[in-house]
Amino acid sequence: MNISRALMLVLMVLMGCDELSPNVSPTKQAAPPSRPAQPVASAESRRIAAYYASVQTRLLAQGKLRQEYAPRDVPFDADDLVAHFEQVALYDEYTLSDGSFVEQKTISSLRRWNKTVRIGLYFGASVTLEQRKKDTAAVQQFSVRLAQLTGLNFRLTDLRNANFIMLFLNRDEQISQTPKLSESVPQLLPAIVREIQNSPRNIFCVAYALSNAEKPTNYSGAVILIKAEHAQIMRDSCIQEEMTQALGLANDGPDIRPSIFNDDEEFANLTYHDALLLEMLYDPRLKTGMTPDRARPILKQVAQDALK
Repeated sequence: MNISRALMLVLMVLMGCDELSPNVSPTKQAAPPSRPAQPVASAESRRIAAYYASVQTRLLAQGKLRQEYAPRDVPFDADDLVAHFEQVALYDEYTLSDGSFVEQKTISSLRRWNKTVRIGLYFGASVTLEQRKKDTAAVQQFSVRLAQLTGLNFRLTDLRNANFIMLFLNRDEQISQTPKLSESVPQLLPAIVREIQNSPRNIFCVAYALSNAEKPTNYSGAVILIKAEHAQIMRDSCIQEEMTQALGLANDGPDIRPSIFNDDEEFANLTYHDALLLEMLYDPRLKTGMTPDRARPILKQVAQDALK
């Protein structure tokens, strides 16, 4: 997205995390322990917080950041789902070039998770205890929904055992804490650390998906950055969009609606349309590694079945 876009890149690196039990309910896991809150922020971080608040206010005034699940004014059919799925799931928006992420739309192949998603939350000191509780609850509740749509198992765990890292950091902490975290969090590769440290304010939140070099179409890890300066609506929107995109719906498109996978911020939360795309992605008739040409002959039937 233009102002809250996701960088979903497949990085060919081996992730060495051990697999945990796939039968753990996502709602029964304790949240990671909270760190002492430190509300002091730099002048730059305060300016970013003011900017994000003004953007949220402006978008709401424009009738955007809508939260309807199934808006009646934006109908769609199976043909729309097929076209949108192909754009979102079978194309990449960014590529890795010379150690940096470059915007370049390219044909890709179907990628998804086939293991337990172990979520580790890390809050910078700027995030208050009250806000941490809200964010943790939002992640827990949404992971239950994602489990229903994908058939995957989700659980909250500590960073050491996590393969799905979610960082809640303000501007100061992006610069100072990410390199330190990378010493103990293997998913924080050097290229990702650099991107987080240099992330401009017009990128609201971002997800990086990682795959195993031996099985590049199977995701083995993810890193999500939620910028801690956000107000609540945009914060929750970032959580839902980035968690969903980190599961394999990697791209955005200007014609995709009603959807969070769109540059214009019309919708803040996962829609019925988006839920169907996620169900399609994890439909067993679609196989990891499928290109658009290989997937296209069966996508119509998969879309029609999802709509039933």
